[in-house]
Amino acid sequence: MSTNVKYRIRSSDEVVVITGRDKGARGKVTRVLPEKGKVIVAKINMVKRHTKASQASAGGIIEREAPLEISNVQFVCPKCDTGVRLGIKTLEDGRKVRTCRKCGEVLDK
Repeated sequence: MSTNVKYRIRSSDEVVVITGRDKGARGKVTRVLPEKGKVIVAKINMVKRHTKASQASAGGIIEREAPLEISNVQFVCPKCDTGVRLGIKTLEDGRKVRTCRKCGEVLDK
């Protein structure tokens, strides 16, 4: 995968999972990993990590979010309230903004 790929999903966007174990679940994107083509969504794709005790931390089973493929999530439009594809539109002042492909709503202010 190329490292200069631009993804339309950004940090703090609300997304819905469209495939996999957590299909239908909604959450906020906490991190985007563009070099791997993945996103981390709060409270989605939880995995258990068994850690050994050390001087710095106690051992035990820790639950944390694992990355999801960016193709497995879809942006949730605030107006449509459903998962939608995103488009790019150039405004009169030359700015490029993300738009909802379903209703045409401009998403970036």
